[in-house]
Amino acid sequence: MLIKRDFYINGQWVAPAVPRDCNVIDPSNEEVCAVISLGSPADTDAAVAAAKAAFPAWAATPPAARRAYVVKILERYEARKEEFARAISMEMGSPLDHARNSQAPCLPWHTDNFLTAFDHIEWVRPLGPHAPNDRLALEPIGVVGLITPWNWPVNQIALKAIPAILAGCTCVLKPSEESPLNAMMFAEFCHEAGLPAGVFNLVNGDGMGVGAHLTTHPDVEMISFTGSTRAGKAISVAAAETLKRVTLELGGKGANVIFDDADDRAVERGVRHMMDNTGQSCNAPSRMLVQRGSYDRAVQIAAQVADSIKVGSAHEEGNHIGPVVNRRQWEQIQGFIRKGIDEGARLVAGGPGLPDGFNRGFYIKPTIFADVVPGMTIEREEIFGPVMCMIPFDTEADAVRISNDTPYGLANYVQTQDGAKRNRMALALKAGMVQTNGKSRGAGSPFGGVKSSGRAREGGILGLEEFLEVKAISGWDSAAE
Repeated sequence: MLIKRDFYINGQWVAPAVPRDCNVIDPSNEEVCAVISLGSPADTDAAVAAAKAAFPAWAATPPAARRAYVVKILERYEARKEEFARAISMEMGSPLDHARNSQAPCLPWHTDNFLTAFDHIEWVRPLGPHAPNDRLALEPIGVVGLITPWNWPVNQIALKAIPAILAGCTCVLKPSEESPLNAMMFAEFCHEAGLPAGVFNLVNGDGMGVGAHLTTHPDVEMISFTGSTRAGKAISVAAAETLKRVTLELGGKGANVIFDDADDRAVERGVRHMMDNTGQSCNAPSRMLVQRGSYDRAVQIAAQVADSIKVGSAHEEGNHIGPVVNRRQWEQIQGFIRKGIDEGARLVAGGPGLPDGFNRGFYIKPTIFADVVPGMTIEREEIFGPVMCMIPFDTEADAVRISNDTPYGLANYVQTQDGAKRNRMALALKAGMVQTNGKSRGAGSPFGGVKSSGRAREGGILGLEEFLEVKAISGWDSAAE
C-alpha cells in the first residue's frame, strides 16, 4: 500500500496543514491501495499564493523556454510510462493493456499536439490591413485552478496543465480523490523537469473542500473543470462572484445514428466504442439509433458483441474491460439497469448483478437494451457505465429529432455511405463534435460540447487560447519591433 499524504506546493512536497486521510480503493478487489490526504483551505491558500508569486516571472519567460520545460516533462513520462500506466490501472480500474495503450499515452498525444499549435502562435499579431498600426497581444490569464476527473485522469491533466504552462499561466491542480496517483506522478515529472517553483502546484481534496475553495478564491483568475453537469453548474454560480473565466467539460448522452446503408462493422464498432473504458466516458455513444430496415439485425449483432466482451481484473493482461471506479458508481449503474427493465425496455444482453465468477470488485455486465423509447430514464440520463440503449428510427428527420432531444450536446456519431447525408447530419446534430463512419477526429481537433455538456474547447490551438487573454493595442510602432 502506498502512503502519499503530501501535496506539491511551491516546488516542494509538503505535509498537509490539517491531516485528513483518504483511502484510495482499488476497484478490482475493493482493497485500499493508497492513502492520501484531503486538503484544507489553508493548503489551497498556500498553493494559490505560490502560483500567484510565480506568475509574473513565468508569464515573462520566453515562449521557447516554456516549451523546453514541457519537452522535459514528456521526457520524464517516457522514462516512467510503465509505472504511470500501472498507477492508473490500479486506482481507477483500467485494465493494464488499456492503461498502457489508451490512458497513459494521452499525455504525449495531447502534449505533442499542443507543441505543434504552440509553434504557430503569433503572440503579437496585426489586427488587419485596414488598421496597420493596431495589434492584438495574447497574454496569459494568470493563476488557474484545474479540477480533473477520475475516468480519463491524465487525459484531462494533459488538456489543462500543459496548455496552461505553455501559455504562461501558473496553476493549482485538484485531481479526483478517486484517482490521484497519476496526478502526483505528473507533479513529479514537473519537478524532475526543473519547472520553476510555484508554476505547477497540486493539492488533493474533494469537491466540497479544495474544489470549492479554488472556485471562489479571489486570486484565481480561471477555473477549468471536467466532471458532472451538476457540479459544473455549481462551479459557475460560485465563480461568478469573482468574475472568473470558467471553462466546463461536462456530461454527454451521445447518439450513434446508423442508417440502412452503413458499413457492415458499424454496429459492432459502436458497441465496442460504448464499452471502452467500461462505459466511463462522457463522449460514449450510449444511444444507438438504427434505421428500421436494419434494426432487428442490429439488435442481434449488438447483443452478440456485448456477450463476447470479457470482464476482468484491471491487473490482468488481455483485451477485456475492468470494473467501474467505486461502489457508489456500481450501485448507481445497477439502479439504471433496473429502471430500464421496470420502464419496459427489452434487455438483450447483460443485466443486473455481478458477472458470473465475481463476488467482489465493482464489475458490471456489458448491457444492451433494445426498443428503448425516447423519454425513458435510461435514454435521458447519463449512466456512465457499460450500458447502451437501442432506438429504431424511420427517416433522416426522425434521427435528427431524436438525437437532438437531450439536454446534452457533446459527441454524436453518424454511419452512412451517403456523403451528402453524412454532411447534412453532421451539420444538423447539436453537438460540439460529430464523428462519422468510425473516423477519429484529427490531431489538435478541439474536444468540447454545447448545452449541458459545457462549452470548453480543449486540445490544439483552441485549447491553448482558453488560457490566454487578448489585449487590443493602437498606435503600434512597427519600426521599433
